[in-house]
Amino acid sequence: MSGHGFHVHGPHDHQLEHAAQHGGDTFTSRIAVLTAIISTIGAIFGYMAGHSQNAALLYKNEAAIQKTAASNQWNYYQAKSNKQNLAELSIALTSGEARDKYQQEVERYKKEKQDIKADADKLEAAAKEADHKSEIEMHVHERWAMATTLLQVAIALSAIALLTRKSWMLAGVYGSSALGVLAGVAGYLHF
Repeated sequence: MSGHGFHVHGPHDHQLEHAAQHGGDTFTSRIAVLTAIISTIGAIFGYMAGHSQNAALLYKNEAAIQKTAASNQWNYYQAKSNKQNLAELSIALTSGEARDKYQQEVERYKKEKQDIKADADKLEAAAKEADHKSEIEMHVHERWAMATTLLQVAIALSAIALLTRKSWMLAGVYGSSALGVLAGVAGYLHF
């Protein structure tokens, strides 16, 4: 527009003016708001999916650490068993004070092995618990991922509904959104 009263319209100016004066296109506005809401919920579900996957990986890592520590304890147990076996063989081959010394060693190894076994059993139990927690988190992750996927489908359907201007397609948008929200609730509740 110039200062002399000459006004040039762009190709879309008339549509914008008409929408501003007559309230706009309610179909487009409703889908735009619906898509924004679905996108926001989907972003939250996507974040939760990543969080639960990270937690599952941390628990799995903890299980691996505990399994390694348990394996080390069992190796230590085996080493004590070997020493105990040698001491028992020495008892059979000696007499007198040497035999008494080896008998004391056998008893000491038996006691040490009990403590080592108890530690190894605790570590194995901790590994199993961490594995179980990892499995639970992966199950929750699958729910969050399913929820996110269903909401992405709803967004795609809303775009198709907007482009084709077919209001019947909104049933797919609402249905996919509802299923996505239900899957998200299942993830939140750890179902």
